[in-house]
Amino acid sequence: MKKFTVINEGFTCEKCDEVNPKAIKTCRNHCKKCLYSKHVDLKYPGDRMSLCLGMMPPVFVELDKKKGWMITHKCETCGEIKRNKAAEEDNLDLLSSMIFEQNKKTYEHSRGQKAGEKHL
Repeated sequence: MKKFTVINEGFTCEKCDEVNPKAIKTCRNHCKKCLYSKHVDLKYPGDRMSLCLGMMPPVFVELDKKKGWMITHKCETCGEIKRNKAAEEDNLDLLSSMIFEQNKKTYEHSRGQKAGEKHL
């Protein structure tokens, strides 16, 4: 059984200083502007037991059939990887940009190109 402690609180982002209010339909676990998270949970969402407290940049975005858009964060301090659901009020321009870059890399890789190399 997966545990989940509901903690929906506002915070000021330690990366970009954006003031983030409580989430609308879910628990807020990342900045709505820069999408950074903080490594505060250890075993399950909301436990606030992590001693790491490293910043977690968004490294990947994917569509989950059941949960919608998911953002993968990787801790800069310890390397822990966690997936979080994107919130309705998240920065859509940044999410779109990440998806575009991921697709571009996949396309270039499928054509045997190096990143940024033009195909004639």
